Amino acid sequence: MSRYGKVAYSMGPGPLSQAVKILIAINVAGFLLGVIVPAVTPRLGLQPAMFTTQFALWQPVTYMFLHGGVGHLLFNMLALWMFGTELERTWGTRFFVRYYMVTGIGAALVTVAWSLSPLPYAEEMYQSLVIGASGAVYGLLLAYGLYFPTREIYLYFLFPIQARYFVMIAGAIAFLSSVGSSGGGVAHVAHLGGLLVGYLYLRGRRGPLDEIKYRWLKWRLGRSRSRFEVYQGGKRGPGRPGTPGAPGGDWTKEWKKHVH
Repeated sequence: MSRYGKVAYSMGPGPLSQAVKILIAINVAGFLLGVIVPAVTPRLGLQPAMFTTQFALWQPVTYMFLHGGVGHLLFNMLALWMFGTELERTWGTRFFVRYYMVTGIGAALVTVAWSLSPLPYAEEMYQSLVIGASGAVYGLLLAYGLYFPTREIYLYFLFPIQARYFVMIAGAIAFLSSVGSSGGGVAHVAHLGGLLVGYLYLRGRRGPLDEIKYRWLKWRLGRSRSRFEVYQGGKRGPGRPGTPGAPGGDWTKEWKKHVH
């Protein structure tokens, strides 16, 4: 609300945070580079066959900043803004960037490992080209669901659902699509990888999640204590009957009366 009494409306988490702004700029630049020079996409995108045979070790990093179309780019950047901004404010920029890169690279490595296994779509995936920030974005979605489980997210922009259930649904869709017969398992493995790596990373180390749990427990404890009246002895303020400052008369006069 403004100082003149007008109500200000905002959508989403507010202005872009520092790292989110930079990541969006890099993604836009990578997309434009792929449009202007299409030959860079097969080199910078993730190809498990090239990664394993030609040691293209840069691909698990560079694939995150390329996208297959305007819609693909807009959807991922919208999700990065919606979930990443608040996480960066909660964690701090350094940890946020580290988590983003870990989940994005981890999703790529899960894709490569899947392509070398006897799992569904492995042969197709081994020769495929994977691009996009979806793996890292799914990692952010997982973290958002853990940190803000009761926040409402609008499924398909229409149906409100709590973040924790939204993450469960997204994870189930990614898993079933990865092992199902729909033929779209290649992209969904990266989504599943982002969720899995994000969960393991947050659970496997002491970090901001522990701090959030501590602060939540501290808040719960403070709220419980506020339900009870706590009295402290002293010369001022109310206390228990028969103690200094307690209601019911001047205890010093009563004490002197019994002494004398």
